[in-house]
Amino acid sequence: MSSSSSPVGFARPERPTRYFATRRTTTPVSSSRPPRAFSDEGGSVTGHGTRTSPVVVTPLGAVRGVARDGSEAFLGIPFAEAPVGPLRFAAPTPVSPWAGVRDASHHGPTPQRGVAAMPTLIPEPSVPGDATLNVNVFRPSVTSDELRPVLVWIHGGGFVSGSPASPWYDGEAFNRDGVVSVVVSYRLGFEGFGWIEDAPVNRAVLDWVAALQWVQRCISAFGGDPARVTIAGQSAGGTAVLTLMGMESARGLFSGAIALSPAAFHCPASRAQATGRRMAELAGVPATVAGWRTIPETVVMELQEQLLAPGDSDDAAQTTADFITDGMGWGPWIDGDLIQVPSLSAATSDAALDVPLVIGSTDDEFTQVFAADPGVVGVAPAEVLRRIGVSPAAASTYLASRDDAAPEVIGQIATDLIFRAPAHDVAARRSERGSVTWLYRFAWPSGSVGSAVHCVDVPFFFDLLDREDVTALLGDAPPHDLARHVHGAAAMFIVSRAASWPAYTPDEPSVMIFDVPSRVVRDSGEALRGLLSSDPEARHISG
Repeated sequence: MSSSSSPVGFARPERPTRYFATRRTTTPVSSSRPPRAFSDEGGSVTGHGTRTSPVVVTPLGAVRGVARDGSEAFLGIPFAEAPVGPLRFAAPTPVSPWAGVRDASHHGPTPQRGVAAMPTLIPEPSVPGDATLNVNVFRPSVTSDELRPVLVWIHGGGFVSGSPASPWYDGEAFNRDGVVSVVVSYRLGFEGFGWIEDAPVNRAVLDWVAALQWVQRCISAFGGDPARVTIAGQSAGGTAVLTLMGMESARGLFSGAIALSPAAFHCPASRAQATGRRMAELAGVPATVAGWRTIPETVVMELQEQLLAPGDSDDAAQTTADFITDGMGWGPWIDGDLIQVPSLSAATSDAALDVPLVIGSTDDEFTQVFAADPGVVGVAPAEVLRRIGVSPAAASTYLASRDDAAPEVIGQIATDLIFRAPAHDVAARRSERGSVTWLYRFAWPSGSVGSAVHCVDVPFFFDLLDREDVTALLGDAPPHDLARHVHGAAAMFIVSRAASWPAYTPDEPSVMIFDVPSRVVRDSGEALRGLLSSDPEARHISG
């Protein structure tokens, strides 16, 4: 990532930060509160009037969860051994079976440590401890002999933050729909993605695969069907979904995919290696496992922030262009073996064509962030597009109908290039190859922020509008009917492999617009896709 990768004004006074890592807006939500404590209130009751805690016997051992009203939660179940000591910077090692009954009533340790560097839109608490590779399972409390479809959720956070312990990722509403829900954790930042000379590549990606293998082995014990697994995620989690779709080693581990606001990400091996070597130089150690194991995790986190901190620049147009093209410093990189193509190409590769996909974004992912940034006032949108590498013809077409003030236009350019254009491109390219894809836009403007910003759709997806901190992002009266629509469409896809609106095809490019009211429009996205016409290797956007 270049030293000038963060737009002017995206900073606290002491140390600048990137929006991908913190998902900050002008109305931040605190992520410092402890994780939600589950209790037995609303749990099942025996004939003698005493509440019971559900116990599930998995192939690895028994776990005791928490009974709730119509749902049961099993939290912090390890799918791999703790990645510490000799297992640090190693591929995930399958967890050893245990004797007795393991307590699964509280969230397990999270790879995210301490309080997030900046408040996030989604409350994502950190939990201390070593056994960070774990899953949370939510299942309906009503038992059934028939195995149920499964949702596996991968959280976002720019691959440097985020937490499976977020109360917004609770699978309670999906349980109500007869779906078993699983939330997975994975190593973040350099620990998960950093290049090390003799370490396994893309260790966090290996964590995703290991979690999905755990699902295949153990989810039937919770009533889930390993043959009907849908992977889903938002932001970096959506990028993870697309990445997994193109991996031969992940084939057969899932049969459906939902990508909410996947960020286009392309990191070639040369860039990953250069970043890894620079990290080792900053740490003063050889770029080897032995060298890095002498460096505490806290120091690694400080070094990765130091490496990616933006430098001083008076060229606001270039700073903005760098952010748009290279907004994430860490993430899955093309190692030539585990990952062979960028995230967008992964979704259109041969391995992904038989996996139905729902993909989309919010209308104003980053628009407001730039609109509130005084550093981009006076920056010409056409100049930003030129610096990015968009052709003059495509830039002219894109800007022809836009007369907003420059900050709003530049914010929309960021939204469209990072999220909306790639989603359209994936849908179009998959449909051209005969693969089934449903495209959507989430357009409802937040009652508190005033636009459809990044992350605003997540509480609607999980139908949890009554959860803590939701009103700070959505306002005091978020539309519950819209939540039922968005969540219902997701549940329908997970259960039936069909969305509630027509699939996107070259002849009928149908797009669902989730709003009040929702509607289906015909939109080929030609102007948006024109933004992706420049050299992808130069821009790190598409493959």
